[in-house]
Amino acid sequence: MILRRSIRRLRLPVRFNSTAPDNAPKASDNEIWLRKLGSNRKLSDALKVSQESKTTGGDQGYKNRYEIVSAPPESSYICVKAPLSEFTSISHVQPNNQRHAQAKKFVDVRILKCRSGRGGDGAVSFFRDAGRAVGPPDGGDGGDGGSVFVQAVEGLNSLAKLKTSYIAEDGANGAAKQLDGARGKDVLISVPVGTVVKWCLNPSAVRSFIEKSKNGEASNLRQLLKQNKVNLQCTGRFEMDQKPFFIQLFREAYEAGEGWHFKGKDEDYHHEKDWFKQLKDKVRVYDLELASSELSVDRFPIFGIDLDKPSDRPVCLVKGGKGGLGNMHFLTNLVRNPRFSKMGRNGLEQFFMFELKSLADIGLVGLPNAGKSTILNKISRARPKIGHWEFTTTHPSIGTVNVGTEGLFFTVADIPGIIKDASKDKGMGLEFLRHVQRSKGWAIVISLEKEDPMADLQLLINELGSMEEVTKKNVLVVCNKADIESNNPKSLKKFLAVKEFCELHGWDIVPISAIKGENIDILIEKMARCAEVCIT
Repeated sequence: MILRRSIRRLRLPVRFNSTAPDNAPKASDNEIWLRKLGSNRKLSDALKVSQESKTTGGDQGYKNRYEIVSAPPESSYICVKAPLSEFTSISHVQPNNQRHAQAKKFVDVRILKCRSGRGGDGAVSFFRDAGRAVGPPDGGDGGDGGSVFVQAVEGLNSLAKLKTSYIAEDGANGAAKQLDGARGKDVLISVPVGTVVKWCLNPSAVRSFIEKSKNGEASNLRQLLKQNKVNLQCTGRFEMDQKPFFIQLFREAYEAGEGWHFKGKDEDYHHEKDWFKQLKDKVRVYDLELASSELSVDRFPIFGIDLDKPSDRPVCLVKGGKGGLGNMHFLTNLVRNPRFSKMGRNGLEQFFMFELKSLADIGLVGLPNAGKSTILNKISRARPKIGHWEFTTTHPSIGTVNVGTEGLFFTVADIPGIIKDASKDKGMGLEFLRHVQRSKGWAIVISLEKEDPMADLQLLINELGSMEEVTKKNVLVVCNKADIESNNPKSLKKFLAVKEFCELHGWDIVPISAIKGENIDILIEKMARCAEVCIT
């Protein structure tokens, strides 16, 4: 009892345990960081041209259709003029009522708007506790914005379920007690294997251009799109590469040294202070560093991304913006109460064309009503629509053909028939020609019941591009309906004329009757050889 009274009489000073975080950057740390930024003037000069020269504008390798206007060192980027048709879909120019209702179920071209998330703003906050009215700054950084990714997965065979736009989540703002904002959620786009992703122009801008320029039918629009060109800012694969490979994308962001968030005192108050002018000049280099990192990431291959295999890791299309700095980064020996922070960087919004190209080993190519669907029905379990009228096939069909005793197989794609002047937007065959472009071989089907099968074969070669383009593939000429007028010498004469032409170019040939099932075994054997499948 006496001991307790003695303790009460002692007037000892009261001590409070502070809960202030001890990992906040100190004034000395910020001084060193800002000093390094202030000494890095080369980066400011290097990116000055990049910030002032912002302009807007599937194959492998560089092609002559891209005209190089200027290349480094005359400009920061390789200025390229590319045909407008390279970055828009010709099929979207046609009215929707021109396509059959059955074809609308199969979607192989989509244009999507992809936008990454904006970075969160840094927080303006000061530590407070029971023993301290106003403590050191403890505003956390903003979270990074989400990104948009694409990944090829097995089990999908159409782009019909894709949405028109994919928007990633913005990063959250920073908070007190050095709490950084949450990172925005990413968006993943799952597409079928064989999808090619290309950068494209804003459809609204293309539509506006067409509405102002069209004076005729859709065929004139195709020529119009080919004649007009768009200016692009491109880069090479490596520094000082004179050949364009990537399209340089630019995001709308605040200028270097700007993007401040003020609290308490307004912007005009701070801009009148010399200490803020010095700080702003140093932080400007930090903004240029962010812009440099954005330019290195915001690039897209000019020939697109070919997702011809299931990808283990998704591919980033547009990356999210960086979060802003909290006010704890601006505590210096001169600035004791920084009532300002940095805003987050903006995301990137671009349009991409998703084009599905089937990965079939053999592509059936022929005129309408040549018997392609009947052939596919006989050699596989595919059940395409069969009729006696032209354009029975309105969308591609793929069948699997089993050969040998070791479980070997190859795939065959049947596309709509090709007619004369199809390259001038007549018919619908060339709209689906993409599904046989990557095939190992082409099975060109002609009908012996026609008056001049040799002329039909030459027509198909011309519409497919040229003899040079066709000879790049393994070619098998299938003479269907060989049972028609089999006793007629004219029928044999037609076949011999086609055979002589095929032997001249080293192509294989086989006469069949698909409707009667004649020579189907020989056809499968020759198709397997064309598909480079070894049968034991």
